[in-house]
Amino acid sequence: MSIETLERLTPLELMTKLISFPTVSRDSNLPLIDWVESYLTLHGIASHRWPDPKQPHKAALFAHVGPDIEGAVVLSGHTDVVPVDGQPWETNPWDVVEKEGKYYGRGTCDMKGFDALAIWALVEAHYAEVTRPLQLALSFDEEIGCTGAPPMIAAMQGVVPKGSAVIVGEPSMMKAVTGHKGGNAFATHVVGFEVHSSIHYRGVSAVHEGARLIQWATEQNELNGAATPGPLASMFDPAYTTWHVGIISGGTADNITAKDCHFNMGYRAVPGDDTARLNQMYFDKVNEVKAAMQAVHPEADIVLTPRFAVPPLKPEESGEAEGLVRAVTGDNAAHVVSYGTEAGQFQDAGYSAVVCGPGDIAQAHQPNEFIEVAQFEAGHQFMCELLAKLA
Repeated sequence: MSIETLERLTPLELMTKLISFPTVSRDSNLPLIDWVESYLTLHGIASHRWPDPKQPHKAALFAHVGPDIEGAVVLSGHTDVVPVDGQPWETNPWDVVEKEGKYYGRGTCDMKGFDALAIWALVEAHYAEVTRPLQLALSFDEEIGCTGAPPMIAAMQGVVPKGSAVIVGEPSMMKAVTGHKGGNAFATHVVGFEVHSSIHYRGVSAVHEGARLIQWATEQNELNGAATPGPLASMFDPAYTTWHVGIISGGTADNITAKDCHFNMGYRAVPGDDTARLNQMYFDKVNEVKAAMQAVHPEADIVLTPRFAVPPLKPEESGEAEGLVRAVTGDNAAHVVSYGTEAGQFQDAGYSAVVCGPGDIAQAHQPNEFIEVAQFEAGHQFMCELLAKLA
């Protein structure tokens, strides 16, 4: 169906269209952005895109409907998804398939289901002529460190009136999540000096020295886990800042000390834990290991490259976004999550922010990813009630 013949699509039709675009983070999201832009234009809604100058195959998109005043509610989601490579899918991941009360497809849960609901709500708000504005913000590269949201947020300033309450629709079972962990990561390149392994002491093994840093991270987790958490940290699972290395590579042969070792060292910090202090702790350990390496051979080195920095979402005192979501959902319980979102980035930019979206985070990134039909419908009902409040 051509864009010219489209009418007001249902949330399910919108989700089906969005999922048909295989927007894995390593690939382009422009076909999806082009389609959303055209769909909004069809309905008389002006949208704005921010093309990434470093990645011309990617762009963010944002739009504003309602009166041209500040104080909009912002519906924020990301357009990228994780890969399906090697996963045992029983259906085509780029089709929405309904089975046994579930919608299957890559991104149904994380988070094109919410994106579809947000696009639907924006169009409906436009036709309803709401008295309080509504904004849509669609970013990219969330799955590789929320790197696409900050430039999008900066691009929104002065182009659309500044919003005041941001709802980030990551899967939270439609609960009001008011806090999440932040995260930093550093690409770590350990540079050793090659010799035959029979005289290893004359060389520097990048793998062995990298292992010292990874063991240090393990020890930090043990120390943090053994400490008594504060009131805010105790709400999280686990109730402390965690360090992690997920991928490592290095070495050329069993009988040669490794010349190179590469891994990403990252941490997830509970709100209130000083990220500058955490960074410095790792820098200090790196410098300690590097000094010992260079005492053996001066060419040895450790090179760090920042990969991303995601600020935590800090619970707000009488937060506007939280109050709005609680008023719509009736949820008054305290909820925090250990994953990261762009909510903290919006918060740092002066917005009130909360996380609330349909689906269970346990389904995110999984083979045969799904969102329960009941959750998707709950998300639709949430948007209907939000629109009533905006009117």
